[in-house]
Amino acid sequence: MIVMNAHRINQGEMPVLNRKGSDFFFDRRLNQDEAARTIVSLCSARLPAYLNLKDGFHAIQVMAPAKKGPCGVIALNRLLQDTFNPERPRRPQIVFGDQVFRPGDKVMHIKNDYQLAWTTDSGEEGEGVFNGDVGFVTDVDAEDHSLTVRYDDERNVTYEYGQLEELELAYCISVHKSQGSEFPAVVMPVTGGPKMLLTRNLFYTALTRARELVVLVGSERVIEEMVGNNYITVRYTALCQRILEQSEAPAAPVFPETFGEPFGEDA
Repeated sequence: MIVMNAHRINQGEMPVLNRKGSDFFFDRRLNQDEAARTIVSLCSARLPAYLNLKDGFHAIQVMAPAKKGPCGVIALNRLLQDTFNPERPRRPQIVFGDQVFRPGDKVMHIKNDYQLAWTTDSGEEGEGVFNGDVGFVTDVDAEDHSLTVRYDDERNVTYEYGQLEELELAYCISVHKSQGSEFPAVVMPVTGGPKMLLTRNLFYTALTRARELVVLVGSERVIEEMVGNNYITVRYTALCQRILEQSEAPAAPVFPETFGEPFGEDA
């Protein structure tokens, strides 16, 4: 049903919801605060039991269309962190801006950093951590204000305090940041938000990140709005003109470059 519904959405048709025995589910929640609580319950108890998982937050990825609001990336990260990895006495943590990092936290690197050093347990060394890399905090030094992250490819990276701007909690990520990744299960709020984000392309992108299971939480009306909103961002640049100038070729009309994936920063 994930594949079938992805094709339906791509063609402007409503997905088929809650077919018995499928891998695609919808949980109706019209209130955003209630939807957020439902997402936490799904990730912490219901889905791990359904999928026979010992550790839910390694396999389940929550994605949100927007950063703000009760079902946005920021709020859901706080709720999920408090559920999976709450503050405990005598346990180190680092506060950086409006985020708190603790050992065990799921995090994402959000900028390309070609000089950031890494090591592996086998003694390999190198440089470079890139936008979208996901890992887990393995150590926090509260006195030195530094922490270590182990990425999925077994690279260990130590971040000094000033480098923490390159990290974000990743219990919930934006759909935009998920592009190019895959996860066993995806949970996504469909509770409303800015029209420029609630698009068919974004919806399609979110669903196709899941390999085994998709759960949508929210309103059928919002799903209908997303399927019907075929907005595609168009960028107008001078790239074509500059290439022509460099090649000393005759000038030609410059056409906009259209991107099929959602482009730009999240709201």
